[in-house]
Amino acid sequence: MVERARANGESLAGVAAAGGVFGRGTALRGSARRCRGNVQLLFGRSMKGGGRIDDAAWRDFLARSVTPRFPDGLTVLEGSGQWRQRATGTIVSEPSTLVEIVTAPSMETFRNLDAIRAEYRTRFAQESVGLVVNESCASF
Repeated sequence: MVERARANGESLAGVAAAGGVFGRGTALRGSARRCRGNVQLLFGRSMKGGGRIDDAAWRDFLARSVTPRFPDGLTVLEGSGQWRQRATGTIVSEPSTLVEIVTAPSMETFRNLDAIRAEYRTRFAQESVGLVVNESCASF
C-alpha cells in the first residue's frame, strides 16, 4: 500500500489516515506489550559528484532532525547498501546508515518520517531515503 501511495504522490500521513500501513493486529499478553510500528530509515552516505557525507555531518543531522522527532529512542546501524540508479539503471554501492525506530503508529509519526526524509534529501542532495514500515509487538 505504501508503494502504491508513493506512486500516486500521497504522503505517508495520508496513507496512515486511511488505516493502510498498520492493521489492527493483536497485542501480546501483558499490559507493557503493545502493537507498535517498526520503522527503518535507510540513508545513503555518498554524495552526487563524489564524496561522502562525513560522520560529523551525519551526527548533526541525527541530532537536529531525527532525535527531536523520536526522543524515546532509536538504533543506528552502519552498513553497506546498493540500489539501482533511476536515470541509468546502473547498480550503485555506497556506505549507508540504517535508523530503526519502534514507535506508536500515528499521523504525527508519519508526518515526522516524511519530514526527516525530505530534510535529508534536500540537505545532502539525495535522490531518495529508503523507508521500511512493519507492524510489530514490542515490550521495553
